[in-house]
Amino acid sequence: MTAPAWPEIYFIRHGETPWNAERRYQGRKDIPLNEKGKGQASRNGKLLAQLFKERGLDPRAFEWHASPLGRTRETMDRVRAGFSIHLPEVKYDVRLMEISFGVLEGSLHEELPANMAVAPGHRDETYWDFRPENGESYRDVEARLIEFAAVLTGPSVVVAHGGIARTLRVLIERAPVIEVINWAPPQDAVMHFTPGRMELLRPDEA
Repeated sequence: MTAPAWPEIYFIRHGETPWNAERRYQGRKDIPLNEKGKGQASRNGKLLAQLFKERGLDPRAFEWHASPLGRTRETMDRVRAGFSIHLPEVKYDVRLMEISFGVLEGSLHEELPANMAVAPGHRDETYWDFRPENGESYRDVEARLIEFAAVLTGPSVVVAHGGIARTLRVLIERAPVIEVINWAPPQDAVMHFTPGRMELLRPDEA
């Protein structure tokens, strides 16, 4: 498969949900943001607007894409509220949905038998190809994100999920799987992807 030509992407993970706080497998379950998560999303919007201003970028020249799940929709709304101008319409794409954990969704990380799953922090490279019952592997997510890349026609803002952030690091940054498989993508930062690089930006670093 030919590697896609990825444009510049400013990526934001959705804010915290109750299941994130409880360390539950969330996946495709449509869990809303908690109060902390709403604050994270709003602050990320202000940070993104600040970054665009400092870098001389016109947000109207960017495409805006998001996962259609509720937590990403609300995060995108709060991010866009950080801008004082009219922005292009958001395109919601199912290929940006979180990795499906199938039968594991709703379970606490620490309550699963070792033969069913490996919690973040204890995974090795083989987990990239692990597919739970009725779920997906990260390899499956790679395939749908490569399809998503084909619809991008220019620099983009993307709001999606932790599993998507991990996979983009492999596809765009070319980070080794062992480096990202246990990485916890932040919910209080902006990730700036350019070919071969991921720049992690927080308010005190902007």
